[in-house]
Amino acid sequence: MSKSAILKSSVAKKYWMALTGLFLCTFLIGHLLGNLQLLGEANEATKRGFNEYAYFMGHNLFIKVLSYVTYISIIFHAIDGIMLTVANKKARPQNYAYNNPGANSSTPSRYMAVLGTLILVFIVTHMANFWWKAKITQDIPLHTKEITLPGNPMMGGQEQKMNLYLTTAGDYVPVDQLEVKHKTELYAKGIDLKMGEGYKDLYTVVIKFFSKENSLGLVATALYALSMLVLAFHLWHGFASAFQSLGVRHKRYTPAIELIGKLFAVIVPIAFAIIPVILYMR
Repeated sequence: MSKSAILKSSVAKKYWMALTGLFLCTFLIGHLLGNLQLLGEANEATKRGFNEYAYFMGHNLFIKVLSYVTYISIIFHAIDGIMLTVANKKARPQNYAYNNPGANSSTPSRYMAVLGTLILVFIVTHMANFWWKAKITQDIPLHTKEITLPGNPMMGGQEQKMNLYLTTAGDYVPVDQLEVKHKTELYAKGIDLKMGEGYKDLYTVVIKFFSKENSLGLVATALYALSMLVLAFHLWHGFASAFQSLGVRHKRYTPAIELIGKLFAVIVPIAFAIIPVILYMR
């Protein structure tokens, strides 16, 4: 069989579907661990930790390469799923006279294409709300914190407020100083602004998006939780099915794989869904 014939075969598509699906499962774990930082106490330390994490994810070379692999995997997984669904329909253009699918397959397995499409819609929407703003439009403000300076008795003793930027060098700098990129005294302090003016405040953007301050905060929270329910159904069949497609099936190992798959399909989506719910309830 020629190489092109192998790539066009349904077996090859199932292999790639399984591999990209399992890779995306590992991405879910990493993404979840990062997002769980949002549930920390609402203070400067939590805000700084999340924004530094977001900066690292966007600037580390290895993570950037892994991100592009993830984007490609999502696109390939979606296209491959559509092609497999179409191929299955063509292979059976007419339904059997007596059809009882519930006796031979689970509900999630029969609606994998629909579930996958809904998840793809969620991913596009999710990236438009956060990734697009951070990477393309630059519509996210820099990380700042407000401090209170004691009043000068000579000036009436009134306290003053000052905003500070968190630079990528790890120092807090007054806003008026940071806005002048090449100011001599900044370099004298060892602050190198060539890496960028400061950390983007993605933490505040996410918190406000899933809050009562946002007029659509409740809708956003509900749709996010609903999307995680769809993801759970998709993973319920997809996790174990991926190993089966790769030929990893044995009476000793398969029950354990299926159990791990079901636990993964329940725990990970629930953990994701809890985050915006808690943020909204605060």
